[in-house]
Amino acid sequence: MKDIIRKNKGKCFVILIIAFVFLTMIAVSVGSASISVKDVFSTIFTRIPFIGNKLEGGSFNTHALIIFKLRMPRIVMATIVGMGLAVVGGSYQAVFKNPMADPFILGISSGAALGATISILFDLKSSFFSFSLTTLFAFIGAMVTTFLVYTLGRVGRRVSTTNILLSGVAISFLMNAMQSTLMIMNEDKLESVVFWTMGGLSTSSWKTISIVAPCIILGVIYLTMHSRDLDIILTGDDTAKSLGVDTNKLVRRVIIVSSFIIAASTAFNGIIGFVGLIIPHIIRMIIGPEHKYFFPFAAVGGAMFLVLADTVARTVASPAELPIGAVTAMIGAPYFIFLLNKHKKG
Repeated sequence: MKDIIRKNKGKCFVILIIAFVFLTMIAVSVGSASISVKDVFSTIFTRIPFIGNKLEGGSFNTHALIIFKLRMPRIVMATIVGMGLAVVGGSYQAVFKNPMADPFILGISSGAALGATISILFDLKSSFFSFSLTTLFAFIGAMVTTFLVYTLGRVGRRVSTTNILLSGVAISFLMNAMQSTLMIMNEDKLESVVFWTMGGLSTSSWKTISIVAPCIILGVIYLTMHSRDLDIILTGDDTAKSLGVDTNKLVRRVIIVSSFIIAASTAFNGIIGFVGLIIPHIIRMIIGPEHKYFFPFAAVGGAMFLVLADTVARTVASPAELPIGAVTAMIGAPYFIFLLNKHKKG
């Protein structure tokens, strides 16, 4: 089966895109107010030319209001974030030569969580350019963590991936300790902090998408443009250098670009785990390690996984909503355990 897919990557990618479109239509149709797939198609195709000037008001019928105001923003956000996390996970696994690497291995999520916790616990309700200070503090926390990890992990002008990983673990523990201390001192707001850290797309809007989308899409394009270099670095640093790849520069740029993707995703949506861990594993097993093919499949696979997880999160306990991080963990953890057992037997 793998050989057939690898020989027909183009056709398989088209099939994957079609499957994603149908999954999206199903995701739009299900919820507290059920809408038939036929009505979803007709509503979307009749309204698309007018999205730009109708979203903020106008003669929307009920279906159009539910689709374009409530469901489509979070599905689009899930698509973009899933795509970004999967591609970052694959990039980290390449530069760190570690199949266990995921987007949060450098502690960026811990920094974002600390920033969000400070905002929530100190009741900072003001907004900054129409965005909550919680989002701003989470983004700052993520970027400060990136700076600290990179500074501690650098040896002179050389970037040591081992030192970077160890620095990430140390900084992550430090950030988690500081967050836990703040939470213990403010027990009355524990629920809000915990809910944020478990992730969610309920606050998604076209305005937030307009901020998140450029960061993630441009970052994904940049990483994809370095597919050949990432292929070469897998052969070892010495071989990569002999083939003209500046490994220090490559690792530095991958970390910086990936950090922006992770910070944008986490600041607006909380911590969403396992997407950047299991999707790269699955895609690499099926498609192979060549990144020029791996990245497009991983991007679509990550988008599909997160759209599916978000649909489960908002429908399985309706009208209540589960944190999407809990759903991705419930789906991803058993699969990861299966992978570990399979690896031990192999």
